[in-house]
Amino acid sequence: MVLASIAIVVGLPVLLWSAGKFVGGASGIAKHFGVSPLLIGMLIIGFGTSAPEIIVSVFAAMQGNSGIALGNAYGSNIANIGLILGITALISPIAVRSEIIRRELPVMLGLTFFAAWQLIDFTLSKDDAFSLLGLFILLLSWSIWQGIRGDADNLAAEYSNELNSAENSVKTNLIWLLVGLVLLIASSRILVWGAVQVATFFGVSDTIIGLTIIAIGTSLPELASSLMAIRKGEHDLALGNVIGSNMFNTLAVVGIAGLIQPLTIESSFFYRDVMLMVAFSIALFIFCIGIRGPGRLNRLEGGAFLLAYVGYTSYLISTAFVA
Repeated sequence: MVLASIAIVVGLPVLLWSAGKFVGGASGIAKHFGVSPLLIGMLIIGFGTSAPEIIVSVFAAMQGNSGIALGNAYGSNIANIGLILGITALISPIAVRSEIIRRELPVMLGLTFFAAWQLIDFTLSKDDAFSLLGLFILLLSWSIWQGIRGDADNLAAEYSNELNSAENSVKTNLIWLLVGLVLLIASSRILVWGAVQVATFFGVSDTIIGLTIIAIGTSLPELASSLMAIRKGEHDLALGNVIGSNMFNTLAVVGIAGLIQPLTIESSFFYRDVMLMVAFSIALFIFCIGIRGPGRLNRLEGGAFLLAYVGYTSYLISTAFVA
C-alpha cells in the first residue's frame, strides 16, 4: 500500500512534467521546419496536452483495467469543462472570438453524442473503436487542412504568440522530445499500477479511481495552459485547448484503448458519468456558440460548472467505498 501510494505521488507529477517537455520539444521542431503556428497549435499543442490520458488509458487497457481506461478519458472530459473552464471563467470570463472555435463546438458536441450512443449496450467493441479512430483520422485531416489554409483567425494569432515566447535549438527540442516520451511511458505504467493497488486495498472500483484521481491529474496540463492563456488575454486559446483535448480523448484515447481489447462498463457509469459528460458538453455549446451575438462563458456560468463538478466529485467519493 505504501509503495502504491508513492507510485501515484511520484508518477503523476513526472507524467505531467514529461508531457510538457514532449509537447514543447515537438512544437519547437515543427516550428523550425516551417510548420504554421495554427497547425502546430491544433495538432501538437491542442492534442498533445492529452498525451497523459492516452498513455495511461493504453496501459490500463493492456492490463485489463477498463474502468481506468474509460474513466480516465471521459473523466478528463468532465474535468476539462467542469473544473478547468469553471475555474478559468471565474477568474476571467472567456470571450469566443475565433471562427475556428465556433466550428469546433458543434463537432465536439456531435462526437460526444456519438460516444454516448456507442455505450448504450455498456460495451465498447473493437468495431466501435475502429469507428472512433476513423472519425479521428477525419478530424485530423480537417485540422491539417485548417492549419495549411492559415486563414487570419484570432486563434492562429494566439498560437503564434505562444510559440514566439519560447525558443530553443533543434538539438535541445529533440532531446526534450525523446526524454519526455520515455518518461511519459514509464510514469504512466507506474501510475496505473499504483492506482490499481490503491483501489484494490480500499475496495474501491478502478472506475472511481480513473474518474477522480487519474482524470483530475491528467487534466492538469489543460488547467495550467488555460490559466496562462487567460492571464495573457488569449481567451480562444484557453477554450481551444479544452475542446481539442476533449475531442482527442473521445476519439483517439478511447479508440486506441478499445482496439487493444473490448471495454465493458457498469450501467451506473453510463447513466451517471457519460450522461454528465453529455450534459456538460451541451451546456458549453449553448454558452459559447453565441446565437444572438459573440459567444461568452461568464463568471456565473463558470461558477455553475465548477459547483456541479464539485458536487459530482463529492458524490463519487462519498459512494466509493464498499462494505
